[in-house]
Amino acid sequence: MPGKTRRKDPEGRMALADHLREFRRRLMVSALALMAGAIVGWIYYKPVYDQLSAPFDLYKQQSGNDFVRLNFGNATAAFSQRVSLSIFVGVIISSPIWLYQLWAFIVPGLTRKEKRVSLAFILSAIPLFLAGCGFAYYALPKALTILFSFTPEGASNIQQVTDYFSFVTRFIVVFGVAFLLPVFLVALVMAHVLSGRQLLKSWRVAVLLIFIAAAVITPTPDPFTMMLLGVPLAVLYFGAVGIALLIDRRRKDSEPDWMGLPDDQASPL
Repeated sequence: MPGKTRRKDPEGRMALADHLREFRRRLMVSALALMAGAIVGWIYYKPVYDQLSAPFDLYKQQSGNDFVRLNFGNATAAFSQRVSLSIFVGVIISSPIWLYQLWAFIVPGLTRKEKRVSLAFILSAIPLFLAGCGFAYYALPKALTILFSFTPEGASNIQQVTDYFSFVTRFIVVFGVAFLLPVFLVALVMAHVLSGRQLLKSWRVAVLLIFIAAAVITPTPDPFTMMLLGVPLAVLYFGAVGIALLIDRRRKDSEPDWMGLPDDQASPL
């Protein structure tokens, strides 16, 4: 019937169709935000281009090699590059919106206390993502220097613009997403998939996997870039463990005493 509203499940459960509708709605909101950010990126294309090509220009100045340059390979390369950089800017600018939409979809049914904790943590996800992007931009000149050092003597390094900016934008976005590790860990704790004790118990394996992932994600073979990503991620992991343990303790305090009794023991009730 028109005007009829669905009754909300007190435990936060949703039917599959409701989940799909929720996913579609949040995906549309994220897409519209990304498009709005891409329009801004299209308008300010020249400053964005100059800023992202600055690490390459710095390497060119330090190397003193006039044959190191960015090259547009065909007639459509300039237009395609403007579109791709605009989308990249859209991803960065709209990050507060799509991060919130992702978080709200993962953990829809929370208690009032959990919502307060999660709200504080999702607000930290935005600076975490931007900090990861900033770390990547800081590491770019070093990464380029190492990569270009493999060029044989006498050869030139004429870089295709599409290849260079594809490398740069992926490098920056990967660092930004990697810095969201604690957000996803807390989301799993909120969803009762993991607990703080499990995360603390597995810290050795987690740190090892973090540094392996850092070595795989970063496109350079040197330990500097790997440590640049791995060390902050390890620190963020332990920060997520601390928040997860706090959530565990609050849940335990809110549970009745008989919840911890074994199945074969009678409760005081």
